[in-house]
Amino acid sequence: MTLIALNKPFGTICQFSEHETRPSLGDWVKTPGVYPAGRLDADSEGLLLLTDVPGVLDKEKNLIEDLSVAGARKLIADGTISGGMIPKVETCIYALDQGVEGVVIVDGKVPHAVLLELLTDHGVGTLMHR
Repeated sequence: MTLIALNKPFGTICQFSEHETRPSLGDWVKTPGVYPAGRLDADSEGLLLLTDVPGVLDKEKNLIEDLSVAGARKLIADGTISGGMIPKVETCIYALDQGVEGVVIVDGKVPHAVLLELLTDHGVGTLMHR
């Protein structure tokens, strides 16, 4: 099985067949025999990155709740963000560069983490933005 990860561009319909007025996944992925594994509506503006860490941590290992792309790049440069966290943060930056308005890094090991992130004012991860 081949897995293709795509940060769906804003306005794209989650289907491979052509659409009259909007781009579809088929406009972006030209590999035959591929089917969407998840569905987002065309106006999705965010991405939830479910992983095995609480989010981006500062040098004292405290959660950074809000982080800009510029701030993330500084933390990579000074070594605060390192190791396996670099590709996670770079994935978030890529999604933001493609038009996603915000990306939240959430620890999937926390019970009900997705619900806590989506349904509470405080959230449980790091929100990255432009």
